[in-house]
Amino acid sequence: MADTTTTFLTKEDYKVVIGDGAYQVVTQADEALRQAAEERAKQRIAGYLRPKYDIEAIFSARTDSRSAEVIGWMCDIALYDMSASVSGRMGMEIRKERYEKVMELLQQIPKGNYVPDLPLAIDAAGETIGFPMKYGSEQQLNNYW
Repeated sequence: MADTTTTFLTKEDYKVVIGDGAYQVVTQADEALRQAAEERAKQRIAGYLRPKYDIEAIFSARTDSRSAEVIGWMCDIALYDMSASVSGRMGMEIRKERYEKVMELLQQIPKGNYVPDLPLAIDAAGETIGFPMKYGSEQQLNNYW
């Protein structure tokens, strides 16, 4: 599997969330720090999406074919991670708030409470894999309630 982290996000993606000046401070102009934070963000997101979604397709997408939602999640998680290492913890409250919101949303995916518009994982037979999604309620077996 090719390393897609360093080319999935761009500096422009961060500017939407944080602005150029703050980006320079948070990343501390250290490309290795940014790449490490992005890899951790990717792995955290993949952990929630992997049971149902095609991780390789999601993170190998480029330019306009990337999911705007995944870009936002990844930026928020990576920025939270990077800002924790900045002296004075610049903007840590908003970073923490946004990080927590992303994590809450990601936790809803395996439960089926949130279904992102992402490529589904496919098995060798061409069938979708992952947890089954059920909507509505199943027929009750008794009338005690």
